[in-house]
Formats: sequence, structure tokens, C-alpha cells
Amino acid sequence: MKKSIAVLAVVVIGLYVAVSAIYTVSEVEQVIITQFGKPVGEPVTSAGLKLKVPFIQDVNPIDKRVLEWDGNPSDMPTKDKLYISVDLFARWRITDPLQYFLRLRDERSAQSRLDDILGSETRNAVAKHELIEIIRTTKDRVPLRDALLTDAERDLGALVPIQKGRKLVELEIFTAAAEKVQVFGIELLDIRFKRINYNESVRPKIYDRMISERRQIAERFLSEGNGEAARIRGNRLRDLNKIQSEAYRQVEEIRGVADAKATEIYASAYNQSPDAVDFYAFTRTMQAYKTIIADNTTLVLSTDSDLFKFLKGMDPGGDAVSGQRFDPIP
Repeated sequence: MKKSIAVLAVVVIGLYVAVSAIYTVSEVEQVIITQFGKPVGEPVTSAGLKLKVPFIQDVNPIDKRVLEWDGNPSDMPTKDKLYISVDLFARWRITDPLQYFLRLRDERSAQSRLDDILGSETRNAVAKHELIEIIRTTKDRVPLRDALLTDAERDLGALVPIQKGRKLVELEIFTAAAEKVQVFGIELLDIRFKRINYNESVRPKIYDRMISERRQIAERFLSEGNGEAARIRGNRLRDLNKIQSEAYRQVEEIRGVADAKATEIYASAYNQSPDAVDFYAFTRTMQAYKTIIADNTTLVLSTDSDLFKFLKGMDPGGDAVSGQRFDPIP
């Protein structure tokens, strides 16, 4: 019985020692083996089952995937003394796990160190460049302009020329930071500006300036539109007067031609004989009487008047013509 218990104890102890000596390495990990807190041997970078000295050696896994660093937005001044809020992110990985373990130990320490290095290099780069250099992507990019704008309007609010552009500024930060983080066993893969915004204290002034520039352009368009409208109205009145005058002239010409034609017809009709001429003179005189004489009309005519010659034989006291009285002048 005692022998069986001893054998079982040896087996349990052996299993426990074996389990303590075996460890696994994942495909996304690399391992540093430490003995009494100090690294021993080379880093284990291949996946699978591995052996170590039980009890006195510890396994320290280190991630070998591409890791993310996302900094907090921070305010910093540009070369042209504008305070902006810059939000940056980066991608990195551990290429020298032993150096990384000796200097940083864990990912939290690495993130803290990246905060210091990337934040410092970002401040240096932003302070050396004007805002337009950080906003514009490249120096070759040309902003779109309305083809209807005049040269003066294109100059209003035009972007100043730049020397580098945001891509080269990002490259400056990347180059400077990559050299500094390399001593920690870290490879910096990429950095990008995630957001660039004006500081809260200067943002209202910037917006007011933008609104003022847009308003100037709008007022210029409005004044030009009013001038064009006035020109169109003036042309319309001029054309209308011209059309009316041309129409009136044509009407008068047509009326004159018609009157001349009517006179010609009358003349040809009443000039066929002396009797016709006398009859025409009589009828025309009668028409003149009808036009001239109305109720309560008094005519004063000389005896040699053409209008009076057909009235000479009438009774001066009668009402032969509309009941009127005529007083001849001797």
C-alpha cells in the first residue's frame, strides 16, 4: 500500500514538473525566457510547444503583430502663431523583443514612451511650418475655382503658395520619431494626421473672417447682377421705344398713302366734268357745315366766303340750316 502511494506521488510530481517545463508560443507572439528576472537565451519567435527549466524560469510573451498608437488631441502653435488642435495616430511593431523587454517590459510602457516621442516631434514639426503647410496635402494641389470669377475675386481668399505640404510634414515627424524609438526595439511603420482643427479660442475669429470673405464675394456678385439688370431694363425700354416709333411711323406712312389714294380717287371721280366738280364742292361744303355748325352756333361770315356762297339765297330769318340765324357782313 505504501509502495503504491509512493509511486502515485512520484507520477504526480513528474506530471507537475513536466507541465511546468512545457509552454506554448502562439503565431502572433514571441517569447522572452527570464530566470530570476533576467533574460536567458535568445527570444523564441517560432510558434509551437517549447521547453524551459521548470520553476526557476518564466515565460514573458510579447506581441509581434502591428500595433496601434492613437494619441490624444493636443494644442500647439504653428509658425504663423495660430493655435491648432492636432490629433495624430501611428502604427508600430516590436522587431527586437529582447531590447524591448529590457527597456520597456510591457505595452503600456511602450505606449507612454510613444506619447512622449511622437508628441514632441509633432510639436517641433508644427512649430516649424505655417498652418497652410499642414493643411494642404501636397504643394502641387491646386484648389478648384469658379470659372465665372474675375481675377480680383480669385485673389480674394486665395491660398498662399506652399513649399512642402502635409505629406512631407508627416514624413519629417516619421523620420525623426522612427530613429528615436528604434533603440527600444520598436519599428515605427507609419504616422498620419487624423484631425487638425483650430483652437477653440481662435475658431470664432477664423469663422468670422471666412464669412466676411464670402460676403464680399456675394456683395460683388449682387452689385454686378443689379448693374446687369439695369442694363437689360434700359435696353428693353430703348427697344420698346424704337419699336413704338417705328410702328407709329409705319402707321402714319400707311395713313398718308391711304389719304393720298383716297384724294386721288375723289379727284379722278369728281374731275370728270364741270358739273361733277361743282357737285363735289357742294357736297364737301355740306359736310363742312355738318362739322362746323352745332346747336346754338353763330357764324359770322363775309359775303365772299366760300362757305357762304351756298347760303346767299336763303332766308336770313328762317331756319333753313339747323334752325340757325346767319348775319352776313356787308
